[in-house]
Amino acid sequence: MTRSHDRVRSQPQVDMFFDRADRRYQPHDRLVVRYEITGLGPERARAVEQSVAWYTEGKGEEDLGVHHFQRITDADLIPPAMMSDSFGVDLPASPLSYEGVIVKVRWCVRVRIFFTGGRDFVSEHVFAVGAIPPAQRVAARNVDGVEA
Repeated sequence: MTRSHDRVRSQPQVDMFFDRADRRYQPHDRLVVRYEITGLGPERARAVEQSVAWYTEGKGEEDLGVHHFQRITDADLIPPAMMSDSFGVDLPASPLSYEGVIVKVRWCVRVRIFFTGGRDFVSEHVFAVGAIPPAQRVAARNVDGVEA
């Protein structure tokens, strides 16, 4: 009988540090983030992508809009040579973050690591643009106006 050894891949971790502790921004504010990558293990990265995007969740079609995108392939600027980086972008006027009952609009910073073996790893960190209060579910009422 032979014994097989499964190769365990390490799971990277991306720690994201926003320039505002509450992660709340207004339209046209400057967003500045710094991130640190740990836990790569022996597998080498061949590229890192940095992006700022918004997306919708909920009923119906889900939308995605990319506000900022940068792909880094220079070996001197990707792990293990560089395990942290920072970048900043000016946020647009819209869309604003919204926590609705049926649909939600969310903003995020994503860091995606591409490995030489073909796999990739994505880390997403949500923040808010604008100050729209969350939607409240309205209580259902019967024809007499009494809560059902």
